[in-house]
Amino acid sequence: MGSRIRPGRGYLAAMATMSMNQIIHAAVRRDVARTEQALRSMADGDGPRARQLQTAWRNLVRELTHHHEAEDDIVWPFLLSRGADEALMAAMEDEHVAMKEALTSASRAIDGVVADPSRATAEAAADVIAGARTVIDNHLDHEEREAEPLIAGLEDDPEWKARAKRMRPQAIRDAGSALAWMQDGAGPQELAALRATIPGPVVSIVTKVFGRRYTREIAPTWR
Repeated sequence: MGSRIRPGRGYLAAMATMSMNQIIHAAVRRDVARTEQALRSMADGDGPRARQLQTAWRNLVRELTHHHEAEDDIVWPFLLSRGADEALMAAMEDEHVAMKEALTSASRAIDGVVADPSRATAEAAADVIAGARTVIDNHLDHEEREAEPLIAGLEDDPEWKARAKRMRPQAIRDAGSALAWMQDGAGPQELAALRATIPGPVVSIVTKVFGRRYTREIAPTWR
């Protein structure tokens, strides 16, 4: 790639245990897939279910938007400052634009199901979600394949560590909601990796105390 950054020595271990970035990506992939599936199985005229899916989708959009805007504002510029390939960073930004457009189209489709909770409208929205899923998955796969090894190469860089802290949710309630979302439906590998990154007691307390909005309003969507 022509970059002066090299994959960090811990990258292979991170791939085995999952990095925080991969945990977030897994939550995104999971929500997109189960939203599509829920729309395809939605009963005709089920307005409450449509509104429930709308609430869950809006949460996904909020979490993903925070994630990719932090990358645009912090990660890609920092990687460029350390010699990362300009074409790769431009591709990451372009893919974020495409992803935002796909999310907007999907949000409109789900809003349409709330307005008209028919089987036909739900099926049409599911098709839009499927299209968005392709755009999102392509970007996440590309990022994990080419950009994440560069980020891992900065694991011992003090300046990077300071920048990375700015990517965290600033409000404790947002952190609690994000942690609850990441764990909802996660498999053993993701849960273990999360607690390897953040101390288990911290995850438990912050999720239980400050993730109540997610637990109350969104988690029942997938039960």
